[in-house]
Amino acid sequence: MGDAVRILIVDDEPTILLGLSHVLRRTGARVTPCLGRDEAEEAIQNQVFDLALLDVRLSGSEARAGLDLVTCLKQRSPQTHVIVMTAFGTDEVRREAIARGASHYYDKPINLDHLLGLVKELPTLSSL
Repeated sequence: MGDAVRILIVDDEPTILLGLSHVLRRTGARVTPCLGRDEAEEAIQNQVFDLALLDVRLSGSEARAGLDLVTCLKQRSPQTHVIVMTAFGTDEVRREAIARGASHYYDKPINLDHLLGLVKELPTLSSL
């Protein structure tokens, strides 16, 4: 079918959100950027994504909100590939992210070449 890959990006840092959105849109992907948990939960309820990039820490008071979003996303759309990213990574956070259904875990800063390679390998929903 040739449908564009649909990508959700959730990060509370506007510069990271803008940069990742720009890079991924240049691949032809349809990107939905969200600055926080509420915005992301709304997007998850209204759309199905091929890939989600979720920051673990979305604000000072929600130190693990991104992990909760992994659970929410995988319940709504089990086929979505989830990448968890954080600047505050620990082995415990990595294990929990994978246990909740994340397929990849990255410490920030993310290697963009590796991320773009991963996006190119994603099957679109039309081929599933």
